[in-house]
Amino acid sequence: MKIRTSLLTAAVLVAGIAVGPSALPAAASAPAAPTAAQSPGPALEAAVAGLPRADATAALVRVGGEEGTWRGSSGVHDLVTGRPADPAARFRAGSVTKVFTAAVALQLAEEGRLDLDRSARSYLPELIPASYEDVTVRQLLNHTHGIPAPDFPGTTVEEWYANRFHVHDPEDMVRSATAKKPEFAPGEHQHYLNIGYTVTGLLIERVTHDSYERQVARRVLGPLGLRDTYLPGSGPRIVGPHNHGYQTMRLDDGTTGLRDVSVWGATDGWAAGDIVSTTADLERFTGALFRGRIVRGPLLEEMFTLPEVTDFGTGKPAAYSAGLSMMVLGGREVWGKTGGRWGYNAAIASTRDGARTLVYSVNATDAKGRGVNRTAENIWVAAYGRP
Repeated sequence: MKIRTSLLTAAVLVAGIAVGPSALPAAASAPAAPTAAQSPGPALEAAVAGLPRADATAALVRVGGEEGTWRGSSGVHDLVTGRPADPAARFRAGSVTKVFTAAVALQLAEEGRLDLDRSARSYLPELIPASYEDVTVRQLLNHTHGIPAPDFPGTTVEEWYANRFHVHDPEDMVRSATAKKPEFAPGEHQHYLNIGYTVTGLLIERVTHDSYERQVARRVLGPLGLRDTYLPGSGPRIVGPHNHGYQTMRLDDGTTGLRDVSVWGATDGWAAGDIVSTTADLERFTGALFRGRIVRGPLLEEMFTLPEVTDFGTGKPAAYSAGLSMMVLGGREVWGKTGGRWGYNAAIASTRDGARTLVYSVNATDAKGRGVNRTAENIWVAAYGRP
């Protein structure tokens, strides 16, 4: 059943969310998640009400598709002025970058310039050692390659913050990772890590004789008109309007509190996690992707095919495909990708038929933490239902 109601934001309140006729109080609890025949509006209003709070300072949400649309924002632009969050703000989308990278790689496969069954070493023989000679391009994309993570300076958020302007070279990251023993034989397990997409970014550069950034811009950003989406390179600042991100950490006086982490280099993520975007741009990207406008035909199915292996850490069935991941929420499959950078959480998602899409940015104070951010979890449940 199609939903005809469309709730659009009119204004934002510091202590809650302004959407529809009134704002919910900070203490409101999320109502039951909607079914496909119900508007997600009330549940989403409750999910992001009361910001800023301990786990997040702002949230921007867009739900679309034939089941109805909803737009909402909550919280503050920054904690100093307390002015309302900008619903059109740019933000760091983290590992949502992987969807763009996978899309470009699959386009190149469609053109015959990349072979998913060919080894990564055959394209980068001077960089990939013989110990990883059997890793294929497809295994890089679906995290079944067995390459461990590279070494980075620091082990705590405070140490990483101190190194926030360090520029990481992709080839150096690959050398650091491949100098170690494989975690498992290629294709034996799945382990979600950035390194497979770092190698993929280098493969894109090798076969196109062009930069990864220009290829994403030419193949995806330009054709879709994603004017507020860009790859920042070594620049540590978010260009254009953005809501500040904050991270809980030890402060200079020895206490634990929130530090503004809006300025932070993302070269450690590169083709796996450095993109900057908006909810409007990511909603357009998600719709185009699921409708087959970016990757076409059989190669699109690579993004909706889970490898028949188990997770390296948990032993559970694999949950990641080429670029996307899958969860069962509210009794139906939801495909998408989350991303996290310090101070920012983001996600794109859709049912396979595109009936309900979700895009959000949450300025999470526990971004990149081990648990699920409370506000982000509430948004997922409000949009799709519980696992």
